[in-house]
Amino acid sequence: MIRQKDRTLVIDLDGPDGNAYVLLGTAKRFARQLGLDEQKVSEEMRSGDYENLLEVFDGYFGDFVVLERSYLPK
Repeated sequence: MIRQKDRTLVIDLDGPDGNAYVLLGTAKRFARQLGLDEQKVSEEMRSGDYENLLEVFDGYFGDFVVLERSYLPK
């Protein structure tokens, strides 16, 4: 679920919006809106595992998006 808290978007990684393909699509949309190179962002996100995908997403969009989950990775 993507919800807005105050002026920050919150993406629940435990739900369907936490799917890697959904996050890639969301990142492409945000990149386009911010005038970033969406291909570069997408390639960086796909260059590793799921944790890498989250780190790259957070690096680009962490100022206005919170990635929330109920567990910590091992």
